[in-house]
Amino acid sequence: QAEDGIRDCLLSRGLGDVYKRQDFMIKIGVIGAGGNTISAHLPKLIDQKDVEVIAVANRTISSGNKVAKKFNIKHVYSDWQEVIMNDEVDAICIGTWPYMHATISIEALESGKHVLTEARMAMDSDEAEAMFNVSKNYPELITQIVPAPHTLPYDKTIKNWVANEMGDLIFFDVKSTTGEFIDYDREIHWRENRDLSGNNIMHMGIFYESAMRWLGTASSVMAVSNVNVKKRHSSETGHLMDISIPDHLEAIGEMNIGGNFHLSHSTVLGGAEKIEINIYGTNSTLRISEDPSSKILQSHNTSKLKMEILNKNSNKWKELKPKKSQIGKWRVEEEFINAIKGKEKISHTTFSDGVKYMQFADALKISSESNRKVYLPLSK
Repeated sequence: QAEDGIRDCLLSRGLGDVYKRQDFMIKIGVIGAGGNTISAHLPKLIDQKDVEVIAVANRTISSGNKVAKKFNIKHVYSDWQEVIMNDEVDAICIGTWPYMHATISIEALESGKHVLTEARMAMDSDEAEAMFNVSKNYPELITQIVPAPHTLPYDKTIKNWVANEMGDLIFFDVKSTTGEFIDYDREIHWRENRDLSGNNIMHMGIFYESAMRWLGTASSVMAVSNVNVKKRHSSETGHLMDISIPDHLEAIGEMNIGGNFHLSHSTVLGGAEKIEINIYGTNSTLRISEDPSSKILQSHNTSKLKMEILNKNSNKWKELKPKKSQIGKWRVEEEFINAIKGKEKISHTTFSDGVKYMQFADALKISSESNRKVYLPLSK
């Protein structure tokens, strides 16, 4: 469908020969050039064939100028809307915090630009659904959310295990922590600021997105949460800021494929393991953890993971190593450009998937505040 839209668009402009070659120059505008944009998106976009980054708007004109100088970007704007209004720009890369994702995405789409936006998709599911609904009005335009990266090398192996070895799901258990004790003196992080992050909670969305790839979505959730540090200093405002986003969360619920789940996310459990994931099936159990023997970062600066399985008729755990052909990698920018050229479809991550994980984030907030079970998908 995207390829048909691109073809029709080019044909209407008398550029049928360009479509046949599929080597037309794609010009990118960047709005928000934070750490991930500078370390990944910009260099990897520029590395693609027939791609040029021509415009940038950052939080200040001076920081925009620094980015432009580093990556040889010719247009620097103080207003992000000027990037979208630049008629040369074909696609927008959004590197802001979640509070701007919906506004920029919708305006970009309505201006005829393809959209690659950082995760989390939006502030809440209402914004996410608005983005998705607008995107459906422009099927010729490509939309993509930067995916959760930490399981990319293992996703195909895990999905294969689920399909062929797990049996029926009994229980899915995820524990994710920083392993650190509370630091009362550090400044507020943007993930703790609801005005910037909305209903997203710590790294919960990243792990739920990965779980969706393996097991599908949850059908219900009950959550309890706590804010252990209720105020932190902000260097930007010079004042203490109230914190309402939990720093510890526990959730249980049911999966659509059957079975139950438990999610535990925390930034306040000193000494806890950072990643502990267990998928218990009727025929086999899969255990996923950080690989203690490796100090090498992989899949866009995430820790290497170790996978072990215990089968029903065995009493010994054995390591599950991905086959070479199944090892995934970070290819966000490549996938985005290829999709614009009509060479592949977006798999990591679609706006439809983003709506699902944003509904889950909203359900956690509703449940923890109302002390009740919440069913998914949310009814509007």
